[in-house]
Amino acid sequence: MAAVAIGTRFLPWLGTGVVGLILLGFGYWFGAILALGLFGLGLIDIQQPHQAVRRNYPLTGRLRYALEYIRPEIRQYFLETDEEKIPFSRNQRALVYQRSKIQNDKRGFGSIKDMYASGAEWIGHSVVPTHPEPSAFRIHVGGRHCTRPYDISVFNISAMSFGSLSANAIMALNRGAKMGGFAHDTGEGSVSPYHRTHGGDLIWEIGSGYFGCRTADGRFDPEKFAAQASADQVKMIEIKLSQGAKPGHGGVLPAAKVSQEISETRGVPMGKDCVSPASHSEFSTPTELMQFIKRLRDLSGGKPVGFKLCIGQVWEWFGIAKAMAKTGIAPDFIVLDGAEGGTGAAPVEFSDHVGMPMRDGLRLVHNTLVGLGLRDQIKIGASGKVVSAFDIARCLALGADWCNSARGFMFALGCIQSRSCHTDHCPTGVATQDPLRQRALVVTDKAERVRNFHRNTLANLADLLGSAGLNHPDQVTESHIMLRDGSGQAKPLSTVLPHVEPGQLVTAEHDHIVLGSLPEPFKTYWMRSSAETFASGGVNS
Repeated sequence: MAAVAIGTRFLPWLGTGVVGLILLGFGYWFGAILALGLFGLGLIDIQQPHQAVRRNYPLTGRLRYALEYIRPEIRQYFLETDEEKIPFSRNQRALVYQRSKIQNDKRGFGSIKDMYASGAEWIGHSVVPTHPEPSAFRIHVGGRHCTRPYDISVFNISAMSFGSLSANAIMALNRGAKMGGFAHDTGEGSVSPYHRTHGGDLIWEIGSGYFGCRTADGRFDPEKFAAQASADQVKMIEIKLSQGAKPGHGGVLPAAKVSQEISETRGVPMGKDCVSPASHSEFSTPTELMQFIKRLRDLSGGKPVGFKLCIGQVWEWFGIAKAMAKTGIAPDFIVLDGAEGGTGAAPVEFSDHVGMPMRDGLRLVHNTLVGLGLRDQIKIGASGKVVSAFDIARCLALGADWCNSARGFMFALGCIQSRSCHTDHCPTGVATQDPLRQRALVVTDKAERVRNFHRNTLANLADLLGSAGLNHPDQVTESHIMLRDGSGQAKPLSTVLPHVEPGQLVTAEHDHIVLGSLPEPFKTYWMRSSAETFASGGVNS
């Protein structure tokens, strides 16, 4: 029986050799060469030492690897449901495509969502609806120490660097932002020539590598910063503490990928790895972070300065909050990134198991600022899988003032969620530095789609808010959103979300009774945080 089994699995391969010889004997050269070529591949399979399946199943074993290679595409196109989010559902992608192309985005025959499932959400409508004007959906960013505030759109392009995205993608995004009157975050790769080409409003993100404003040894260079920040196109400065894709993780762009353009944009030498450290060298305590914020605000001529983070260790965030109160220095804005974010490459463990999801982090930041009496001075942006008008409304209800989207605008550029961002083989030219691949992305056409996606999303947000009787995004509260909990009961978010009363955290410093009435994680970690250190318990580790 064993001999029969062995013979059976070798038969397809041996058969190609026999067929090849027969065809050769009859003079059918093309067929013979094809068959004998397949026989040769099987011979290679038997002799190679790396893949046991090919050694045991010469030729036919290759089918296993071929099917595995196209499995993601087969699943995406034929097997996944319309609502299966891996990481974005077919319906979410279709919505962006339709709105960016100005196609019919309506749906017939009712919702396909289970309205009675745990976690179902909806916004309550009013019997006296309004008709808001989307062009008025802007938020004033700039605290008391900011002399050049900026009115930002309620929906903007999230941080994506030149280097992770192609030159054509950057130009299309910025041209679309210019046409639509909204902001484009540069990502930590600095302001490239492609960001400047079309003159769209920029939020300059500065990471731990200080790209675009660094010395030869990678330290912060105030003169280079001031020169770049003075550009009228740069509207706000954002310090990146961490990001949703890989919080707490630095990055390395291999020397082979450091092109002349990237070298000049980031201010790094060619022929060497471009290192983005895991932490900043300009500050090591929450108080020093506040001082750095003040320094950047002064060097930029009074422009709004804030920071972006994905919440990690809760006491570190509380330490930052205490530093604001202690120093009297506050950021003009905070962008809250979520662990569900990510447009490029990241270690699997970091993508799946590091960092706080956006909604939890957003509520924590909002409550902290309310408890310190700082909420009216500091605006909050939110980023993390935001693609629809309801996504924006939900974030506003949780405490955000505006939203950013990265992958949503990638879809508007033509991204098909091939999930090959880290391979440089992006099939649509969005996330690649291959000049032939990015040539497929036509800037003028995709810029129109970027503008259309933004405009149509805000138009639908206006309809959504109007149905609730509201006139502006800043009127959305947690009472406007309903949620079905695990027991099947429908409740307003206001009864489900944790709350901190205005000024309550100031009192909690001196009153343990007030401290005990706070929700978690304030009750556990507030007194263990310090403005003088990021360590828990107020002791440097």
